[in-house]
Amino acid sequence: MSLSHQEILEHLGRVLESRKPINGGDPATSYVAKLLSKAPDAILKKVGEEATETVMAAKDLQAGRGEADALVYEVADLWFHSLVLLAHFDLDASAVLHELARREGLSGLAEKAARPAD
Repeated sequence: MSLSHQEILEHLGRVLESRKPINGGDPATSYVAKLLSKAPDAILKKVGEEATETVMAAKDLQAGRGEADALVYEVADLWFHSLVLLAHFDLDASAVLHELARREGLSGLAEKAARPAD
């Protein structure tokens, strides 16, 4: 039986929540629990590494030295570690999906111009 994309994200969210040390996640037996036990710095480091690897895979593909599968693999790693980061802050994929839905139909330039100045 195949899960829908939504079901995959929901299942992954439940797994990540269960891996939190506060929920019994064991850093000795779970990679995610280990990251969460060293949060946020360990997670931020992994997100940075995966972002860099994603950029490198895209550059390789653009230059004809890489495969599309390698880019997909790296983006999956980046998404996964981003979901771990969200879980650390008690957020999940639905928060990102809601933000993307909010932006639907907005011009990217108009949306950026409407942001408060830093």
